[in-house]
Amino acid sequence: MDRIYSWLTKMVQPQAWGRLSQKWLGMIVLCLCLWSCSHPVQAENVDPKLKEQVLQIIRENPQVILESVRAYEKEQQQAREQQLKAFLNDLKTKPDQVIGQSPVQGDRKNQILLVEFSDFQCPFCAKAHAALEEVRQKSPDRFSVVFKHYPLTSIHDNAMPAAQAAWAAGQQGKFWQFHAALFSRQKQLGEALYAQIAESLKLDMQKFNRDRASSAAAAAVNQDVALGEKIGINSTPSFFVSAEGIAIPIQFPDLINLLEKGSQ
Repeated sequence: MDRIYSWLTKMVQPQAWGRLSQKWLGMIVLCLCLWSCSHPVQAENVDPKLKEQVLQIIRENPQVILESVRAYEKEQQQAREQQLKAFLNDLKTKPDQVIGQSPVQGDRKNQILLVEFSDFQCPFCAKAHAALEEVRQKSPDRFSVVFKHYPLTSIHDNAMPAAQAAWAAGQQGKFWQFHAALFSRQKQLGEALYAQIAESLKLDMQKFNRDRASSAAAAAVNQDVALGEKIGINSTPSFFVSAEGIAIPIQFPDLINLLEKGSQ
C-alpha cells in the first residue's frame, strides 16, 4: 500500500491537489489496494460506506485520475526508450554482452547479427522461422541469429513449457534442432511432443526432463522476458539487427529484404 500511495502522491498533478485532498487520496489508495489484493477476506472487512465514498470521489474527479495515469504512462515510455537506446548501443558495440547465454545460430562474426524475441506458440513466429531458414540456406555465412525467449503466457498456454523444453535441449547442444521441430509441429505443442522431439534427437531423457522442470530453465526464459519488457517489446516476433556499425529495430519484411540482398 505504501508503494501505491507514494506513486499516486508523486503522480497526481500539483494543480489537482486543490480538488483532491490527501485524506481522500489515501482512501482511493486503500480502495485500489483492496481491489488488487489476492486475499478477498480483506475486502470483506471494509466499510461499504467507505467504498461508496471512494467511488464517489473518483466519479467527481475523473480528470485527476486520468492526468495521473497519463503522466505515469509517459514516464514509463520514456524509461523504455532510454533502455532501448542502451540496448541498441550494446548490440552495436558490445554484442557479446547482449548475446549472453542465449543460443546463437551461425558465426558470431558474420556480417549481420540478428536478435530475435520469439514465442514457440506464436503463428507469426513460425512463419518468420520458415522464411529466415529459407534465406539462411541460401547464404549460411551472411548472418547469425540470437534467440531470445518471449513467451506470451497470457494468450499462449504452451509457450512457457515449450521455451523451457527448448532450453533443456540446449543444455545437450540441441537447441536449434529442437527449436525447428517445435515450429514445424506448432499445432501439436504439449508434453507428448516435447518427449517425442527429445527422443528423436537422442537426448538423455532423464536430464532433459530434469532440466526443463528446473528453476534454471525458468530463470533463463524469464531473464529474456525481463529484457524484452525493459526495452518495450509488446509483440512477437520482434527483431533487432546490427550491421555495418548500426543497430536498429527492424520490421520482418524489411529484415527479409535486407538478408536477401546477400543471397542473390
